[in-house]
Amino acid sequence: MYSKKLAAGTEFPVFSLKSTSGEDLTLGKASEGFDWQMIVVYRGKHCPLCTQYLQQLNEKLDDLHGLGIEIIAVSSDPLEKATVQMEQVNPNFPVGYGLTIEQMQSLGLYISSPRSPEETDAPFAEPGMFIVNEEGLLQVVDYANGPIIRPELGLLVGGLAFIKNPENNYPIRGTFE
Repeated sequence: MYSKKLAAGTEFPVFSLKSTSGEDLTLGKASEGFDWQMIVVYRGKHCPLCTQYLQQLNEKLDDLHGLGIEIIAVSSDPLEKATVQMEQVNPNFPVGYGLTIEQMQSLGLYISSPRSPEETDAPFAEPGMFIVNEEGLLQVVDYANGPIIRPELGLLVGGLAFIKNPENNYPIRGTFE
């Protein structure tokens, strides 16, 4: 069975996860001081490309925060694995762990099984990115079915600056039915 993809312009399914620092994270509702939220789903500790992408995201954090966008990264890894990986990333944004298969499916993520026990020991989400606007609607959504396709962060920051500029009156795109 395949997960149903979330459509641009629809409400993001708000839910909570624990962060690696022990805090409760609410996905789909920006924290105080932010009006939008970017949720970055990564594959987990077994993925060196994820570590690299999260490090690059950390470098763009000031730009994204300057646009009023909160960043949260999440994976299905248990706390122990997520903590080990975050020692390499050293993120300045919250990282959630323990995304369940049901939560992955509710987000429409592609889910993969491990290739071997050496890779990892449970099904995991492939990369996804959800940018939720101040109304709780999906402004931007991106799905990948493997580790090699992800939004280029410099282009993304520039595009979000354009979208959020009220003078541009830029609508949510991709909503034609």
